[in-house]
Amino acid sequence: MQLTTQLMTVGAGCNSSIAALWLPSMQAACDRWQINNRRRVAAFLANVGVESNGLQVLVENLNYSAQGLAATWDRYSATGKKGGPANSLAQRLNRNPQAIANNVYANRMGNGDEASGDGWKYRGQGPIQITGADNLKAFFAAMGLPLDTDPAKLQQPDLGSESAAWFFAARANCNPLADADQISNVVKAINGQLPCPANQGDLRKSRYSDVLKLI
Repeated sequence: MQLTTQLMTVGAGCNSSIAALWLPSMQAACDRWQINNRRRVAAFLANVGVESNGLQVLVENLNYSAQGLAATWDRYSATGKKGGPANSLAQRLNRNPQAIANNVYANRMGNGDEASGDGWKYRGQGPIQITGADNLKAFFAAMGLPLDTDPAKLQQPDLGSESAAWFFAARANCNPLADADQISNVVKAINGQLPCPANQGDLRKSRYSDVLKLI
């Protein structure tokens, strides 16, 4: 199925210049990973656009304040529940994105411990924010690339587009969900939770519908 700048701007919420920059690589990636009918394309673009803020945010923002950490994760709250006062760990990590990544993602998703630096190296990157050593190395293997490929390359259109399409189709298995018009389950497969205010679920669903009206 042929992508256009109009589909990119409507579905991914990007401006026309960004759409033109990413269009060739997105077309190639969608062709490779069989994102090749109207529902698949609509679901893919809607979710990629929200995850990357219109293909503008291609690396995870971890610049949390101590209170921001406490509001987001239980373990940084003095009460043990999100929203409580920041505890001493949160105070130590305050506004230090690298230290936050290494702490948040330590010993998870194939990452090593906090001292390994894996949390920062394998923080979310690319249009769909692939996170964790296991996910990134699986993508590199699928592309026939060395497993130690620099994850920062996912911030560029060619590998970034491939990473998003791979995650959507191969890792999260969203193609059959899209075929069945199960957009809520597509959102959950990509983001980890059903559409809700926290993941801009209504925006994902409205953009999905808007693309379907065009094709």
